[in-house]
Amino acid sequence: MYQEYFTEDHNIFRATVRKFVEKEIKPHIEEWEDEELFPVELYKKCADNGFTGLRYPVEYGGTPCDLFMHITYTEEMIGSGSVGLISGLGSYDIAMPPVLKMGTEEQKQKFLVPVLKGEKIAALGITEPNAGSDVANIRTRAVRDGDHYIVNGAKTFITSGCRANFITTAVRTGGPGHKGISLLMIDSSTPGFSVSKKIRKMGWCCSDTAELSFEDCRVPVENILGGEGMGFYGIMINFQTERLALTTMAVAVAELALAESIKYAQTREAFGKPLSGFQVTRHKLVDMATKVQVAKEYTYRVAAKMEAGQDVTREVSMAKNFACEVCDKVVYDAVQIHGGYGYAREYLVERLYRDSRILSIGGGTTEIMKEIISKVS
Repeated sequence: MYQEYFTEDHNIFRATVRKFVEKEIKPHIEEWEDEELFPVELYKKCADNGFTGLRYPVEYGGTPCDLFMHITYTEEMIGSGSVGLISGLGSYDIAMPPVLKMGTEEQKQKFLVPVLKGEKIAALGITEPNAGSDVANIRTRAVRDGDHYIVNGAKTFITSGCRANFITTAVRTGGPGHKGISLLMIDSSTPGFSVSKKIRKMGWCCSDTAELSFEDCRVPVENILGGEGMGFYGIMINFQTERLALTTMAVAVAELALAESIKYAQTREAFGKPLSGFQVTRHKLVDMATKVQVAKEYTYRVAAKMEAGQDVTREVSMAKNFACEVCDKVVYDAVQIHGGYGYAREYLVERLYRDSRILSIGGGTTEIMKEIISKVS
């Protein structure tokens, strides 16, 4: 199945990632979830195995490949049972595209290369306490002062923000609206930068999420990406890929929850027979499987169109909304099938239930996706 999307190279890579997950992640994931942090050394291990920098140019330490190789990686990493883990490891993939697309060669060597080597951690700093989906309304300001910008403001809900070395930061250098936004690369060692707090969350526990503060941070002018006023463009260039990644995560989580439910229904007995012996359970599993299959097929189709260079702004927004709705329903039913055990942390579906909730919020909420769909013909 899906031979039209995946080649033998994809299958070999899938086996490699799966082996890595079994050896390096699964034995420790419960501990990392409880501690709400995974070891920083994992970034380097992923880079050394060629998992970091998929679809990035080889001259910067990346691995050129097609979109389905990245999908393969995402699906197998979700097999670890922690969406937070892949989100934390992949924070560079939302922080570095503006550097790749807009940065000078010097900026790429300074910021992109060490991140793709797994030596530095990158985060994307856009969301603020008063500006989430409304990106054009950010208030963090950068005022030119000779060869530096003086940055003041705050960011929140920043994935990997607690330990990021580089923050691709949206700042206001001009007037109101999106034309006044720029992107600055800010080193976390800059005086005046601080992590205000680590945000504790319902899910994605082993992925650190931070609130950041900037108080008179002096950032070199040479750290601006693409010049003043280019920030909104830099933010937008990766949105479609990010939304496809979240869509893939939603489908993979739903598929994992379905597999766990089938396994549980076949082994758990009630009234003298397995749960799968009851029609109501079988039919619930059938409904779950149908939803997962349809969401998966549509996600792959959208990815194929994106890989072919087609504009899929409308389709990827539809795919994200549909996949997230499917995921929400499937993880809900998975917990229901598990009964009281579905509410216990010793069972995987409990974490999947919590981890899945953010998928319809991150990368553009369901409501924002609907607005995009309504405006694109």
